[in-house]
Amino acid sequence: MKENLTKIYDEFNRYIYHLCLKLTRNTAEAEDLMQEVWVKVVRYEANVAEVDHVKAWLTTITMNTFRDRYRKNVRRSKYTMNQPETLDVPILDLVPNNEISTEEKIEKTEITKIVQEKMNELDGIYQKTLWYFYVDQYSLAEISTLMKVSIGTVKSRLFRAKARLKEILLSDDALAETIMPA
Repeated sequence: MKENLTKIYDEFNRYIYHLCLKLTRNTAEAEDLMQEVWVKVVRYEANVAEVDHVKAWLTTITMNTFRDRYRKNVRRSKYTMNQPETLDVPILDLVPNNEISTEEKIEKTEITKIVQEKMNELDGIYQKTLWYFYVDQYSLAEISTLMKVSIGTVKSRLFRAKARLKEILLSDDALAETIMPA
């Protein structure tokens, strides 16, 4: 079995390295990721005999390992900050605050009102589609059933409704200045 793994390593080593490099955009991280991938391959060497497409299997392992590392780093960075050895700030300032500030609440409420007003300018079919998807949070399949149309039709209506809503929002000069200042 070790000979089989050596053969796989020799054949796909460069491919995995380049894939890791493409994902991480950093040689040191690519090497670390590649090492994790090969550790997993060795760990699951019993499954190698059952694999029909080794390259696809290795690609899947690489992509999943990259995603796991990314998620772990995001979670870790949410709760830790790079600080010098001596802290000049209270420790409670380092704890993330997930509450929305009063200003953000007011801004969100105002934006919601504006978007709802502009949605009223859309055709009824587009209004319903947007409402079902974003407000009621129905899936595409549920909207398809409710509106008695295909999922493809729902997707195209959703696309057109968003594009039209964007046009309406940007055609309002005062609003366009607020959204996209020059």
